[in-house]
Amino acid sequence: MRVLIAGASGLIGTSLTKRLRGSGHEVVRLVRREERSSDERRWDPPAGEIADGALDGVDAVVNLAGAPLLPGRWSAARKQVLLDSRVEPTEVLAEAVAEHGIPVLVNASAVGYYGDPGPSLVDESSPVGRGFLAELCTAWEGATETAATAGTRVVRVRTGLVLARKGGLLDVLRPLFRLGLGGKLGDGKQYMPWISLDDEVGAIVFALENESLSGAVNLSGPQPATNEAFTKALGHAVHRPAFWQVPGFAMKIALGQAAEEMALFGQRAMPKALEEAGYEFRHPTLEDALAAAT
Repeated sequence: MRVLIAGASGLIGTSLTKRLRGSGHEVVRLVRREERSSDERRWDPPAGEIADGALDGVDAVVNLAGAPLLPGRWSAARKQVLLDSRVEPTEVLAEAVAEHGIPVLVNASAVGYYGDPGPSLVDESSPVGRGFLAELCTAWEGATETAATAGTRVVRVRTGLVLARKGGLLDVLRPLFRLGLGGKLGDGKQYMPWISLDDEVGAIVFALENESLSGAVNLSGPQPATNEAFTKALGHAVHRPAFWQVPGFAMKIALGQAAEEMALFGQRAMPKALEEAGYEFRHPTLEDALAAAT
C-alpha cells in the first residue's frame, strides 16, 4: 500500500512508519514545514491546504496529529489548542479523503472517550463519558464523518497509555521508579488501559489491512490494570520498591483538571473489536509490555 501519515514524527508515527516500510509499504509523510525529502508533502491545516498530488495513488491515510495533552494545566486557551490541533486537521484530511476516494482512514482518538467509568468494563459499544477528554474525543471522532459518509472505511482508534522503551509515559515514570521514588496516584484503584508500542503499531497496521474493522476500536491491552497494580509491576520491572503515594488533592492543586482526568480518572477498556477481528497481541500482559519497554 501507499500510506499517507499525518503526525509521522511522533512516538507512534515514527514506529509506524518504520513498521510499514519494513513490510514493503510506501509511506508519505505530511509535514507543516517546507518539504525536505521526497517522501514528504506539506500541508497547512488552519488554511485547509494540502500540497497538490499528496493523495495521488494513496491507498490509506493515518491521522495521528494532535498537540500533547501534558504537561501543564488545562486553561481555557490550552483546551482550545488541544481541540483545534485535533479537530481541524481531521476535518481537512477527511474532506481530502472523501474527495479523492481513499478507501481507508485510520484516525487517532483515545480511551478518554469513556470518561471515568470506575471499575466497570468498557468496550467500543460503551457510551461516551463525562469530562473534557470525552468531549475532545467526541469532536475528534466526529470530524471524520465526511469521509465515512463518502464511503471510506473509517477506523477510529481509541488509544490507551502507550508503553515504549523510549518516549511516552515511561520516560516520565522510569527515572523516578529507578530512584525508588515510584508510587501509586491517589488511591490507586483507577484503571490504566496500557498497551505496548509494538501492539499499538501492530494494531494500526492490522486496522489498515483488515477490512472487517471499522468504527471505534480500542487500542489497549487485554488485561487492564489498576494504578496500584501498575505501580507494583513497574517497580518490579526496574527492581526497585514503589511504596510512595501521591495524594489526589496534591495532584489537583498542581495540575487541576489535567491531573484529574489524565491520572485519577481510569478506564477499564477492553480491546473487544480487535480481538473479535483476530488480532493477536505481542504483549498480552502488563509484565510482558513492561519487560519489552524497560
